[in-house]
Amino acid sequence: MGLLNKLDDPYNAGGIVLGVAEDILNWGRAKSNWYMQFGLACCAIEFMAVNAAHFDIMRYGNIPRSSPRQSDYIIISGTVTLKMAERIKILYEQMAEPRYVVSMGSCANSGGPYWKDGYHVLKGIDKILPVDVYIPGCPPRPEAFEEGIIKLQEKIQMQEIFKKRAKIAREDAEKNQSNILTV
Repeated sequence: MGLLNKLDDPYNAGGIVLGVAEDILNWGRAKSNWYMQFGLACCAIEFMAVNAAHFDIMRYGNIPRSSPRQSDYIIISGTVTLKMAERIKILYEQMAEPRYVVSMGSCANSGGPYWKDGYHVLKGIDKILPVDVYIPGCPPRPEAFEEGIIKLQEKIQMQEIFKKRAKIAREDAEKNQSNILTV
C-alpha cells in the first residue's frame, strides 16, 4: 500500500522514480523526432532560419532525415500544386506509424494568395493528408515554427499507445465478426 501512495509524488519515493511506461515512452518519442522537410516555395527559405544557429530546432530533439522511412513527421512548406500533391501523398504513405504532418505557411494551410485564381493549386494540404499542426503566416516567423514544434511534442506526449492497440484489435475483431455474419 505504501508503494501505491508514492505514485502521487514519484520524485520523493525514496530514490525510485515511479511512472507509467506509456508516459515514459511518449516522453522519449516527443523529445527525439526525425523530420523530413518538403519545401516548395518561400516558406522553405524561411525554414533555413529555423535550422540556423539563432533558432536551432535541434535543441528540441528534431533531426532532419532525407528518407520518409526514417521520418516521424513531414513538414510541408509552400504552395502545393496538384502535381506535387500526388508525390507528397506517396511520401506520407511511406512513413512508418505513428506519423505526423506539420503544415507551414498560408500556402500549405489554405492555398495562400494563389487559391482563388490558381487552378493548379491545392487549397490546403489537409485535403489529402491529416494535418496535426498548422503554422500560420506568410511566411511564418521562426518563433511561430518553434511554437508549432512544441505543440506537436505536446500532442505526442498525450497519445495512448497501449490502449490504442487494444482498441484497434477490438475493432478488427468486431469487423471480422460482422464479416462472418454477412457471408
